[in-house]
Amino acid sequence: MSKEIILVPDLGGAETVDVIELGLSPGDVIAVEDALLVLESDKATMDVPSSHAGTLIKYLVAEGDTVKVGDPIAEIDLDLASLEAEPEELNEAKIADTSHEHEHENHDEVIKAEQMEDTLGRSENLEGPEIASSISSSDQTNNLSLTDLSDSDGVYAGPAVRMLARELGVSLKKITGRGPKSRILKDDVNDYVKSALNSSSAATGPSIPNMPDIDFSQFGAVEIVKMSKIQKITSSNMQRSWLNVPHVTQFDETDITDLDAFRKSLKSQAEARGVRITPVAFLLKAIGIALKDNPEFNRSLMNDGENFVQKNYCHIGLAVDAPKGLMVPVIRDVNDKGLWEIAEDVGRVAGLARDGKLKPSDMQGGCFTLSSLGAIGGNGFTPIVNSPELGILGVSNAKIQPVWDGAEFRPRLMLPLTLSYDHRLINGGSAGRFLTQINRLLSDIRLMSL
Repeated sequence: MSKEIILVPDLGGAETVDVIELGLSPGDVIAVEDALLVLESDKATMDVPSSHAGTLIKYLVAEGDTVKVGDPIAEIDLDLASLEAEPEELNEAKIADTSHEHEHENHDEVIKAEQMEDTLGRSENLEGPEIASSISSSDQTNNLSLTDLSDSDGVYAGPAVRMLARELGVSLKKITGRGPKSRILKDDVNDYVKSALNSSSAATGPSIPNMPDIDFSQFGAVEIVKMSKIQKITSSNMQRSWLNVPHVTQFDETDITDLDAFRKSLKSQAEARGVRITPVAFLLKAIGIALKDNPEFNRSLMNDGENFVQKNYCHIGLAVDAPKGLMVPVIRDVNDKGLWEIAEDVGRVAGLARDGKLKPSDMQGGCFTLSSLGAIGGNGFTPIVNSPELGILGVSNAKIQPVWDGAEFRPRLMLPLTLSYDHRLINGGSAGRFLTQINRLLSDIRLMSL
């Protein structure tokens, strides 16, 4: 028997991820590239494929565990007949281990402790005052212990959880673990803190009241469905942006009759290139030009409230309605690319989003976001700014409308545009100029070449 230890591959920028699904059972036969398990980061889920063919001996992790690049996750019995056919780079990427077993408890103890701020941003939505001051003001009313963690000896928790508890000043002995063997998870710590903060809201001042819990089963049959991490993060981010960003929304519509005719004329070339060119490519190009000419939109306000970051690059996020939830992959260096390159990027990232294969790095670094409902329908909507960006363009369904040309009404294809922006750094005049330029560029695509 020749054993192979499968390790966590490159995570595309994420320091740690959670194990959310173990898809196989010991004894199952595995082919190269078969999915071993599913990992979930802050913004995406990813399948971990097997680099070798063989038979699964056992998993070295459990659902709910947190892992990082290089951690052992599974042990397989190699199919020796297939080794010669495996790519050399795959053989070099994994480390065989035939001398000893890897136990789950030992694996937990080598998890890298994450930063408190990153952890809370992924799993909780703790609005209001800074956490440290909120906990300090509420420890007496909530018995939220601010003691040294030495009293937590004997508690079943990994170093990442202990680091988080230490940062928050929480005694692990006061927390009930919901992990395997009653292990305390990060979510257990965060839930404890959240509960304590909510309980102290009356003592710390006014806050947004919670919606009342309703027993919907009294009205008919129901089921409780757990939200995925992506759904929870999206919900948290949307609420945080809505509460912190003073939104202003401006509306317009643009004549894309000529743009659409030109796009359709490219059909044969697109097929030859293996690319599907949609209005989204033109929209991204127009936004990129407008960002260059209106640099005030390509900024982010710093938390000190006294400075902002001026970005000298142009990366644009594209909201994608994926099966696992809303994802916003980023098209990079839009102003350095032509329409064909942009269209290729759109097709690539949209496919990765639909297949759940986006990496965290694929969704970072955006300067502005485009949210297109396309053929889904609707006359317009007010998109929420994807903070720390300053603006987002919402595009609805284009429709044929009669437009007066000075002599008669002519049928024209009109596209509704909606620009939402952060009023802390963007004023109405700047927003008007930005949206007007996008309108001109889409109405006369020749201007995109100037």
